[in-house]
Amino acid sequence: MSEQPVIREAASVILVRPSFDSAAAKAAAPLRMSGQMEVFLLCRHRKASFMPSSFVFPGGTADPGETDPRVTAARELQEEAGVRVDPAALHYFAHWITPSIERKRFSARFFLARLPDGQQPQFDDQETVDQIWVTPEQGLARAGELRLPPPQVRTLWDLREPAACGWEALVAAAAARAQAPYPIMPRMAPLPAGFALLLPWDPDYQRTGTGDARPMPSGHPLAIGPSRFILEDGTWKNVAPPSAPPA
Repeated sequence: MSEQPVIREAASVILVRPSFDSAAAKAAAPLRMSGQMEVFLLCRHRKASFMPSSFVFPGGTADPGETDPRVTAARELQEEAGVRVDPAALHYFAHWITPSIERKRFSARFFLARLPDGQQPQFDDQETVDQIWVTPEQGLARAGELRLPPPQVRTLWDLREPAACGWEALVAAAAARAQAPYPIMPRMAPLPAGFALLLPWDPDYQRTGTGDARPMPSGHPLAIGPSRFILEDGTWKNVAPPSAPPA
């Protein structure tokens, strides 16, 4: 029996900034912003050992001695994108644990941060080779092109409504989520063609899912929306389970 990989602590930053109304509005009035916020993504190197060529939130594993995931998140943001934020200014948003089918596993906290005034992120051209700012809707529409992994897809889905209303709405959404944090550990389940990754509130999570499990209690506030991922034409899609057949 092969030895199970160690689950390493990690952290990422969902870096956001106000979005211009449009390219034309930006040219005509550079200081006029919309309420919409947009999100920063970095493209990992094609030779990366984990999620190569995928656009992801800046982040990485904890250094020895780092016990506060906010410190890890702030350090990784500075190392990967050159942006310095105060760890105390980070807002908890989500916690994902890599499925046990993967050879590398991480217990990663995701934190929300606003881009500090006067700073501009820049990929390091080593671990990361490109960058992009997108609204959550734009990111989801380009999920295949950007090779977004499931945590990024789901997080953008969760960000859609508050991001459309501005920074304060995002902070409020993060605060609500922090009241009932729960790790999301997907499980693999076979399908007639391929497989699905089931999220902890999927009705089949415990029945047909395989691997380590962290089922989410019924009625948990995070247990909303599409509950599984399927890989279709190279794109991870967050979808609802098939409807039960008529009685």
